[in-house]
Amino acid sequence: MGAAPKRYRLCYLPLFWDDLNEAVTYIAEVLKAPMAAERLIDEVEAGILTYVEHPTIAPIYKTTRERPLPYYWFDVGNYMVFYVVIDDVMEVRRFLYGARDLTRMIP
Repeated sequence: MGAAPKRYRLCYLPLFWDDLNEAVTYIAEVLKAPMAAERLIDEVEAGILTYVEHPTIAPIYKTTRERPLPYYWFDVGNYMVFYVVIDDVMEVRRFLYGARDLTRMIP
């Protein structure tokens, strides 16, 4: 029998929650699309729960900046979720609009 698959724990940085809240508030209040805002939350949660099973299968965000850990990412509509894997933890760090200058947004 093979070894049991590695289980990953989820951890969220406060900055991720700030990013998500800003996007959802904008969609719900400025664009007057509360149902779209709810759908976005559901899709983000579904994506994170999908990748937590095998977090290193997502693409690595390519950058010229040296990083101690690779940033993995996946898209949710026009947005991108960024995370790192530290031992058995998938640390979700940012939720950003894909059209922004990400080189300034991702430390």
